[in-house]
Amino acid sequence: MRHVIRRRVVVNGHVQGVFFRDSARRLAQQHGVAGWISNRWDGAVEAVFEGDPDAVERLLSFCRKGPRGAEVDSVEVTEQDPEGLSGFNVR
Repeated sequence: MRHVIRRRVVVNGHVQGVFFRDSARRLAQQHGVAGWISNRWDGAVEAVFEGDPDAVERLLSFCRKGPRGAEVDSVEVTEQDPEGLSGFNVR
């Protein structure tokens, strides 16, 4: 059985309107990471990544930089118990 981890992340900065969500979705699909990502009312982007530890870490690294045009000020990462999610959704 493969080891699965889950991380919830909140990215603050200039992260909306720069294709942050779509870039993260493509990366998640490339690496087989399940979960979701959404814009928050306060201007942050929030996401849940669930999958192989290396793949999830790759998504977290992406969130620390963001796509071109993004300016990431801070990233809060919280460990959570996996829920067995499948697929990746932009909300």
